[in-house]
Amino acid sequence: MEASSLADRKQTALIQLRNVTKSYRRGAQNVPVLAGISFDIKDGEFLALMGPSGSGKSTLLNLIAGIDHVDGGELIIGGVDIGQLGEAELAEWRAHHVGFIFQFYNLMPVLTAVENVELPLLLTSLSRRERRQRAETALALVGLSDRMDHTPNELSGGQQQRVAIARALISDPSLIVADEPTGDLDRESAEDILRLLQRLNRELGKTIIMVTHDARAADHAQAVMHLEKGELSARVENP
Repeated sequence: MEASSLADRKQTALIQLRNVTKSYRRGAQNVPVLAGISFDIKDGEFLALMGPSGSGKSTLLNLIAGIDHVDGGELIIGGVDIGQLGEAELAEWRAHHVGFIFQFYNLMPVLTAVENVELPLLLTSLSRRERRQRAETALALVGLSDRMDHTPNELSGGQQQRVAIARALISDPSLIVADEPTGDLDRESAEDILRLLQRLNRELGKTIIMVTHDARAADHAQAVMHLEKGELSARVENP
């Protein structure tokens, strides 16, 4: 993608939240988690979400990723109000538009790296050869061409997370959501993963939203949004 088109995209809001609310039932109690959140995330932005436990950051990430439904308000992504989609429509939307990166990788232990990366494509109409070519390309992008036939227990934590990132990229999503992606890694491996996310953002124009407790990890994002008791308390732009 040309630099000019990337710059044009970054002037456009990919994600728009308007008075979004979310609560959960706990026994007979209704526990509010998000209390009327409103903000925009630009196309091609790398945003870190921070806040204490129970602040609502993981809930917010799950709503944006289409894993959960809003209770009220509007959540519009790429012009689609995903709060109005049914379960089947939402699942199809996720498959095409969202890549997921988790703290504990969520890799299948009996599959090789390339087979793990292929998984999201198994329900598509692509041939086996096409799926394998895409998976190999994604692994090359994260620097693991020489490890594609290794199973997860033959890989380091940092390498397993790279496989997970390749899997998140396999369907070429516009949005990548990362929930504590460096939380289970040593500092050196974490830095490698964060630099990789920066490269995906800067060179491929991927919009990335990352939940983290680590201020040093958040420094790699373009901006940091702080949540406190279900409300947006601050947004800080990183240099």
